[in-house]
Amino acid sequence: MRRRFVVPLLALVVVLSAACAGAGVTSSGPVAVPAPGVLTDASKGNIPTLQNTAPAQGIASLAVPDRDLIVTANVAMKSDDPWQTADAAKDIARRFGGSVIGLSESINNDRRSANLTLRIPADRFDDTVAALKKLEGEVIASSVDAKDVTDQLVDLDARLIALRAEEGRYLQLFASAKTVDEMLKVQMALSQLRQQIEQLAAQQKTTKDRVAYSTVTLSIASTAEPVPGPAAKWDPSRTFSTALAALASLLRFAADFAIWAMVFGGIPLLILGSLLVATRARRRVPVA
Repeated sequence: MRRRFVVPLLALVVVLSAACAGAGVTSSGPVAVPAPGVLTDASKGNIPTLQNTAPAQGIASLAVPDRDLIVTANVAMKSDDPWQTADAAKDIARRFGGSVIGLSESINNDRRSANLTLRIPADRFDDTVAALKKLEGEVIASSVDAKDVTDQLVDLDARLIALRAEEGRYLQLFASAKTVDEMLKVQMALSQLRQQIEQLAAQQKTTKDRVAYSTVTLSIASTAEPVPGPAAKWDPSRTFSTALAALASLLRFAADFAIWAMVFGGIPLLILGSLLVATRARRRVPVA
């Protein structure tokens, strides 16, 4: 009798234990594998985006997540020593991982000026502009412009994928060509296709470089007033020389006028003399 009750009891305990173990295990479901070329949320954090800055810095933040922007800035300022300020700006660019791609310095009437073009990593753009505005001097104008090229890059990627797939098909055709004429036709088509691929790849690389590195143009003028030149001293000898030169010019003009009068003044006299001679001759002719 006891065995009849013990066996079902043991079976019931086993069933209950299995049910509890099943309830403790959480089903994870299928693992999603990202498609090639598609960024996951974790990988999106590696995209360089412009950092947000505090409004107190006076710089508009252009941080736009998941967008590719070509950012340019123009800053105009005045400084007591523009060349020294330009050197400080170069140090700022290098400190934030950038470089100087253009520099011109000039001096006019003892007033210095400088113009710089800086290439700055996109993720340090706001920090760089903020540091430039803190340089010794006065910022008189600044502007920031951003061009969205996300759709352009997506289009370039799609076109390159399609062209490279087409290149693979042409390579298969070239391998299976049976005549020289077929091989030449396929080779010509491959040459044209590769030229298009190289052009698009170069355009894509240039666009991505402009997205990764922003451009900052900085113009620095001098705050110092131009130094007036020394006043010219009175020189009697110079005045006498100027007067002699004027007198010589006047005498030369008078001599030229006399020559012209002698040459062209005789013509009216000849005409008048001819008229007088003709008039006297008519008077001497007797009337019949």
